[in-house]
Amino acid sequence: MPHSHPHTTFSIPKNNEDALCVQVRDLHFSYPDGHMALESVSLKLCDGDKVALVGPNGAGKSTLMLHLNGILGARGEVEIRGQRLTRDNLPAIRAMVGLVFQNPDDQLFSPTVFEDVAFGPLHMGLPEEDVRARVDSALEAVRMSSYKDRLSHHLSVGEKKRIAIATVLSMNPSILILDEPSAGLDPRARRTLINLLRELPITMLVSTHDMRLVQELFPRTIVMDEGRVVADGLTSEILEDEKLLTAHGLEKP
Repeated sequence: MPHSHPHTTFSIPKNNEDALCVQVRDLHFSYPDGHMALESVSLKLCDGDKVALVGPNGAGKSTLMLHLNGILGARGEVEIRGQRLTRDNLPAIRAMVGLVFQNPDDQLFSPTVFEDVAFGPLHMGLPEEDVRARVDSALEAVRMSSYKDRLSHHLSVGEKKRIAIATVLSMNPSILILDEPSAGLDPRARRTLINLLRELPITMLVSTHDMRLVQELFPRTIVMDEGRVVADGLTSEILEDEKLLTAHGLEKP
């Protein structure tokens, strides 16, 4: 059955092929009930890219993200920094791919902020001195240094989101993958988060329904619908294409 939405590609600035951070080739995935969640998904991210992933609910965005660090596995290939994702190198890939879930409570489970952020580096078997250094720099990156001894479950949603990002940054990942980072935030917390994401010098793939966030922060946007990549290009061009936005349930910011 032919697919009704042709794949649209806009002009993407050429990047150095050597600096490929993520390469996905022809990914297919169906859930046990037979629902096809990903169909022929291919994409590349180069070092330093900040890319928005948009599309209606059920488009396959979260399913794609869970493939990038091997939580889900499918037909097709995923490469991170030139290493193909296989069962054998799963721990190495997971250290490179920092996944931040939509609900920070899925990520914070230790009594204190310090213990949450130290959890990953401790499990990597790093010496205590290195763990402390990583915690300090991760908390500094999210501007939460003074929260080290606070109780994680007493924090606001915005603060919890920043700590959840720090728990991933402490692993020194090559790419940061965020699912709906601005969901549930009040305007001030949202603004703080946007400034934070802008300043982080790391490759980023962010799934969001917040089209103003997309417009403000991401030079490149990938549009998914019904398990397929239907557009991938410059955010400025995609946001001007009202026909494309309407066809895939997206609103111009």
